[in-house]
Amino acid sequence: MPLIQVTGLEKEYVNEGVSTPVLRGVSFSIQKGEFVAIMGPSGSGKSTLMHILSFLDRATGGSYAFEEKNTKDFTDDYLAELRNEKIGFVFQSFNLLARTSVLDNVMLPLLYSKKKNQEKLAKEALEAVGLSHRLNYFTNQISGGEKQRVAIARALVCDPAVIFADEPTGNLDSKSGNTVMYILQQLNREGRTIILVTHEQETARHASRIIRLKDGLMISDEKVTDQVLAATDKDLVK
Repeated sequence: MPLIQVTGLEKEYVNEGVSTPVLRGVSFSIQKGEFVAIMGPSGSGKSTLMHILSFLDRATGGSYAFEEKNTKDFTDDYLAELRNEKIGFVFQSFNLLARTSVLDNVMLPLLYSKKKNQEKLAKEALEAVGLSHRLNYFTNQISGGEKQRVAIARALVCDPAVIFADEPTGNLDSKSGNTVMYILQQLNREGRTIILVTHEQETARHASRIIRLKDGLMISDEKVTDQVLAATDKDLVK
């Protein structure tokens, strides 16, 4: 059964009586262990979709089932619990605590968890991204690429069902960006489900499947091939 199943998903924002549709009837499923890129030009609805899938927002229409359960009935408290236990986040801007050690940043999600041996878990997550030698450094003492790897370790530390990466290479040079994407690929090969939001063709190339949005509609859902990447690139510059 799918880890994620959305059917006819809709989202609209109402401001001063004016309704603006952002997602218009999006349907797809994601299996456990997939690496999926969600692509689209600015304003296509990809960030809104990610926010709904990761329980940061709710849909206004359609259905979303996570682990075969309809999320419509989930309380806000339960959604917060799911975000902590089932979801890992990697953001473009890293979102690390300043003047705080790398190890303490990675341990942060564990403060709200019931897991034991928290320091050990954090050190194992840092080892998974190749940063064991940086655990006592402060975040202002490491490079941008290393900061993003710390963010990946933080996303990993609660052993989530899915990791959401929102433009994870957007603030990085190409070498650091490739390193970050290689790490995400390795995690996927180990069985992690990765959902990547990006507008960059080179970043999407690391996924195995691309869902493309335009004007709130899903316009394609295809396995990654050179032809699909070429079509994606052409669509993004329109």
